[in-house]
Amino acid sequence: MSRLTVIGSINLDLVATAPRLPVAGETVTGATLARHPGGKGANQALAAARLGAEVALIGRVGDDAMADEALVLLRAAGVDLSAVAVDPSAPTGVALIAVDPSGENQIVVAAGANHGVTPEQLPARIEGPLIVQLELPIPAVEAAVGRATGFVCANLAPAQPVSEALMRRADLIVVNEGEAAFYGDALHAGGGRVVVTQGARGAEMYQRGVSVAAATPPAVTAVDATGAGDAFVGAITVALLEGMDAQAALTFACAAGALAATRAGAQPSLPGRSEVDRVLGASRRGLGEQG
Repeated sequence: MSRLTVIGSINLDLVATAPRLPVAGETVTGATLARHPGGKGANQALAAARLGAEVALIGRVGDDAMADEALVLLRAAGVDLSAVAVDPSAPTGVALIAVDPSGENQIVVAAGANHGVTPEQLPARIEGPLIVQLELPIPAVEAAVGRATGFVCANLAPAQPVSEALMRRADLIVVNEGEAAFYGDALHAGGGRVVVTQGARGAEMYQRGVSVAAATPPAVTAVDATGAGDAFVGAITVALLEGMDAQAALTFACAAGALAATRAGAQPSLPGRSEVDRVLGASRRGLGEQG
């Protein structure tokens, strides 16, 4: 596999784990606070790196102490950060995350320096495979996809309008059920693969609107769903680039996402390759025993 480029957001996550999530206008007390590196782009870059890919991340952070916290695990994993720009005029992005005991969450993002990523910051030509998401300005995302020469995975999250050209160029589109409803049939206009994730129920892959594979995750005890979707995106991209077929790739990605939900924090929860292989091996042995 050639080097994978991820263009996306870089945040510091401030995570409050509370007895329950508040409703509108309500204050819930008794929470504990933790700080973790996050951002969909950074999470997906780290997920792919921990699964064995060589990864470069392009993004933007502020000239502040939060940037060091946001990048620490990426550095430790050997992700190439040479194209991460430092913005002296904006703070590093921050995500405010509330989590309940079942792992459900609510997230509010202050994008900060992420909003400063422009097409001018990107390479004129992006060699090799590419992952993008929609936490950066859409013109930058559109430019990245248009300059890519290889496989493109577009995680269309959070849902917002994108061009038909992006839809048609993407070799793989990943959305959750809410995002799939937002985009509707436009997801299938380009003929590439489309994966719809369904939380604990797994994921399904489509080609030209026709289901070609489905998988369910291994049974786990969920602690924090933050980052599970990004683990899935990194894993399905790595799996397809390694040549796995649709069914094997979905199964691999579901296992990675499930493992990420068993630990607190977005990036600290992302599993390594040996963990995913071990869970898949245990699942296969279990199925054999049942048979």
